[in-house]
Amino acid sequence: MGAMKLPLSGQKIGFAGLGNMGAPMARHLHNAGAEVTVWNRSDGPALIAEKAGLNRVQSLRELSSTVGNGIICINLTHTTVVEEVVFGKSGLFSEKPAAGTLIIDFGTTGVSGTKRFAAQMKEWDSGWVDAPVSGGQVGAEAANLTIMVGGAQADVARAMPVIEVLGEKITHMGESGSGQVTKLANQLIVAQTIDAVAQALRLAELAGVDSAKVREALRGGFAESRILDLHGERMVMRNFEPGGRSTYQLKDVRMICELAAEVGLESPTLQNSLHQWVKFVEAEGHGELDHSGLLRLYES
Repeated sequence: MGAMKLPLSGQKIGFAGLGNMGAPMARHLHNAGAEVTVWNRSDGPALIAEKAGLNRVQSLRELSSTVGNGIICINLTHTTVVEEVVFGKSGLFSEKPAAGTLIIDFGTTGVSGTKRFAAQMKEWDSGWVDAPVSGGQVGAEAANLTIMVGGAQADVARAMPVIEVLGEKITHMGESGSGQVTKLANQLIVAQTIDAVAQALRLAELAGVDSAKVREALRGGFAESRILDLHGERMVMRNFEPGGRSTYQLKDVRMICELAAEVGLESPTLQNSLHQWVKFVEAEGHGELDHSGLLRLYES
């Protein structure tokens, strides 16, 4: 019997943005048989990828020309960075891309920006799929992310073999931007639940009860959540090494507030969440700590 064909054999795929999430995702695509070419702003992660057998380029233009009209995945921090990397003067498409190029955006990017980028790509006979992920670094390493997908049916169908390598629960939400709307709904729950778990564990500590035991006792009941499990454990251990930096959580909460204002949702708890994350990240300077570090707010 011949060797089993890998799901992405022979596909040329580019990957820009090798952070905590992007690096393992690019590696999984390589292991699935794709010819993966990577670019990263800083050298360290790109050198690690190169040692693992991925191709490395020095510029975004080089990434674009290497992949041609293939698929380029991006996992970047902010909407402005996405715009600069893709459409900026030293970006992927400082010149019009080859017709049929497809961008898959795995980051959390603004909804209105996403719709604008998709419209520009359509004008160029190319495609844009928003595919933000949930599951954190743990999910990226295990390739079992939850992925919320927005985009035109044909573009999503083409992106799906790539997305399926990286995720376990994948849902096509609708047209461009709908994946990002879903991710912001996810982040609204995440931001406020981290805050609630931090308060609950600190309340127990101040009342003289072991927070590790409280976390264990609550698991399996109505308060059970992935956040109580993972972030709760980090809070109990006081291990705030960043899996996801708090500065990115604040960025997401700000995007949620923008979307809420656009669509007319008034939410006092969302405003309070924004206040807490601003205080933690900007006033107290804890932006580089893991999201679970929010517990520090309640220690001070």
